Amino acid sequence: MRSRHATLPIFAVISWGVMFPVLASALTRVDALNLTTARYVLATAVLLALLLAREGVAALATQRRGVEVALLGALGFAGFNTLMNLALGHATPQQIALFAATVPLVTQLVRWARDGVRPRPALLGLSLVALVGVGLVITRGRLDGLGQFGVGGLLMIGAVFGWAFYTHGASRFPEWSALRYTTLTAVAGMLAMVAASAVADLAGLQHAPAAADLVAVAPQLGYAVLVGAVLAVLAWNTGVRRLGPANAALFMNLVPVATFAVQILRGYRPVPVELVGAGLTIAALVAANLATRTRAAATPAPAAVVDRPAVVEPVAVFGR
Repeated sequence: MRSRHATLPIFAVISWGVMFPVLASALTRVDALNLTTARYVLATAVLLALLLAREGVAALATQRRGVEVALLGALGFAGFNTLMNLALGHATPQQIALFAATVPLVTQLVRWARDGVRPRPALLGLSLVALVGVGLVITRGRLDGLGQFGVGGLLMIGAVFGWAFYTHGASRFPEWSALRYTTLTAVAGMLAMVAASAVADLAGLQHAPAAADLVAVAPQLGYAVLVGAVLAVLAWNTGVRRLGPANAALFMNLVPVATFAVQILRGYRPVPVELVGAGLTIAALVAANLATRTRAAATPAPAAVVDRPAVVEPVAVFGR
């Protein structure tokens, strides 16, 4: 693994780890669904410009797969990002980051369910260890802290499974580039978010942000769009191509580390059991990724399953 290539995924995952506290701070002024919509209206515009510049107008065609693209976009972009932002209203950024880092393991379970590729028992065991670590962080090791799992944890479970299905769905588009799959599903997800936001605003479930609110969160939106959804994505894509998905996936374990570091710099003081839980989760994820990489090197992947990178968020590309 060349160190100069490793700087690319490191930049990406640190950017994503910082993004959770950034988005949490924006939620004090803009509702979760409206924040998600504003972010992806801007991000989708950038992705469309990149796709048109790179592949031309012909790349916008869905090739009679519009319904599938729409479902995957709604599940991945609208589902994951909306649920994640809603969860940030009920859980801390470091808790959300730990949940997000479990996506490689969850994707293995989705692959088992959809393709019949059964993960090794060791991988399932490590999945449980990772979840135990997440539980320690959320509850701070106290049984009476189980109630803190509540809404935020349930929302993140839904978000993680939604993105795992979306990530796995990329294997159904082997003839499309990662940028094309990402952009077309992002368009579908963005349209779903716009529709959902309009309904929620009209129903009084949330309020449309005033111009002053959008101006107030402009720095957070700028970071989430330009750094989190564009620069970090390009760095990750390049790193995956140079290092391979299995090697690159190992860097995902730095996401919660970056989030914890930001929160500590902002004055948060974790108790020892939280650090133990975070360490346990990260160690389990590293071990699981190493086990997956070792197996992939020893056994050729089935011809029917094609791994394609679908990169837009920190959980988008893994050696599945």
